[in-house]
Amino acid sequence: MQTSTRSDLLLKRSLAAVWHPCTQMKQHETLPLVPIARGSGCWLYDFDGRRYLDAISSWWVNLFGHGNPRINAALTAQLGELEHVLLAGFTHEPVVLLSERLSLLTGGALGHCFYGSDGASATEIALKMSFHYWRNTGRPRKTRFVSLAGSYHGETLGALSVTDVALFKDTYAPLLRASTQVPSPDWRLAENGESPREFAGRCAQALEQHLEQHHLETAALIVEPLVQAAIGMAMHDAEYLRRARVLCERYEVHLIADEIMTGFGRTGTFFACEQAGITPDFLCLSKGITGGYLPLSAVLTRDAIYRAFYDEAVTRGFLHSHSYTGNALACRAALATLDIFEHDAVIEANKAKAAALNDAARELAQHPKTRNFRNTGMIWAFEIETGDAGFARRFFERALARELLLRPIGNTVYFMPPYVINGDEIALLTQRTLEIVAQA
Repeated sequence: MQTSTRSDLLLKRSLAAVWHPCTQMKQHETLPLVPIARGSGCWLYDFDGRRYLDAISSWWVNLFGHGNPRINAALTAQLGELEHVLLAGFTHEPVVLLSERLSLLTGGALGHCFYGSDGASATEIALKMSFHYWRNTGRPRKTRFVSLAGSYHGETLGALSVTDVALFKDTYAPLLRASTQVPSPDWRLAENGESPREFAGRCAQALEQHLEQHHLETAALIVEPLVQAAIGMAMHDAEYLRRARVLCERYEVHLIADEIMTGFGRTGTFFACEQAGITPDFLCLSKGITGGYLPLSAVLTRDAIYRAFYDEAVTRGFLHSHSYTGNALACRAALATLDIFEHDAVIEANKAKAAALNDAARELAQHPKTRNFRNTGMIWAFEIETGDAGFARRFFERALARELLLRPIGNTVYFMPPYVINGDEIALLTQRTLEIVAQA
C-alpha cells in the first residue's frame, strides 16, 4: 500500500531531525519508522488508516487506553486553572492531593513525596537521598549500593551505575560509580526440581552473605519487585522481597523498591511489594502514574528519613530539583488515573482479564517453539529458542504486519497491554502472536 504524502513527508522529516531513543538510527534505512496519527483505546492508527494493537502499552506507560475521556477531561479542566508553577517556595492543589493519595496507598507508612520527571530521575533521587541520609546521621562510610544481577533502573549515570544490562552499561562504564550485583531470584535460573520460592530463598542467602560482610559501607539495596523487565521479564517469588526486607533492617541498609514499571497494578496488586507484605524505605514510581499521558515520577519515603534532612543548615537539606517538579498538569492526570482505579475496581477486573488471556494463550504457551511461558498480573512473557541474532527485529516487523505492536527483548516476547483490553482484542493478540511463533 502506498503511504500518504503527509505520512511520507513526516517520515523523512523525523529521520532528519529526531534522534530516536534506544535506536540505532542507521537501521531505519531499511526498517521504516511507523508514523502514528492518533490513538484510541488499545489501538494506534497511522496516517493511512492502518491500526496497531498497542500490546506493550507504549513502553509500559499506558494503563487505560489512548485518548481516555476521563483523563482528557481532567487535563482540560486543569488547563483552565494552572499549567505549572515552580515547586520551590510555592505549592498547588494537584500536587498536594496526589501526595496525600499516594501516601494513603502505602497505609501512611511512606508519608513524604519528592517529584521528578521520569523513572531514571526517581532512581537518582532515591540513591542520593539514601546516601545523604547516612551522611546526615553520622554514617558517611555508607556510600555503596547493591542491585540484582540483570537489573535495570534507568540510563542516567547514577541509575546506570546500579543497572546490570551490558548493552546499556558497558560503553559508559568509565563514567559510572561501582556497585555490587547479587544473584537474581529469576526463577528461570532455578535448578531442576527447585521451586521458585526455594530459589528465591537461596538467592536471599547470597544477599545475606554480602550484607554481613559489607553492611558498614552499604547505603541501600535497590530491587525491581517481582519482575525485572529489561532483562527479559524475569519473574521471581515474593519470598525474596520478604527476606530482603528483614536483612535490610538487620544490617541497617535502606531498601529501595523500583516500582517504576511494576506499580499501578501491573503485577496484580497496586504495588508489587504488597504481595510480600512489606514496605520499602523508598518507593520509586513513574510510567503508569499518569496513565501514560505526561512525564512524572515520584519517590515516597518514611518520616524518619525526612526528619534527617529537617534542619536550619541548608547543606543538610535535599538539594535536588527538576524545573517541572510536581507539574500541575501531570499531577492532575495522575489524580484522574487514581480515580479510575478507585471507581472501576481495576485490580479485581484485571484478575478476570488475566485469566481470560491465560486461557486464550493456552495453545501459545504449549507451542513447541516457546519456553518458560509465564504470567504475573498483567504481564506475560515467553522465550523463543533461536540462534537468529535479528530475531527481535523480524518478530517486530511480522507483528506490525498483523496489526500488533510487540517489541521482543532479545528472544523474549512479552505482552503488557493497557488494562482496557477486551475479549476480542485478547483473542486477536494471542492468535496472531501464535501465527508469528509458528513461522519463527
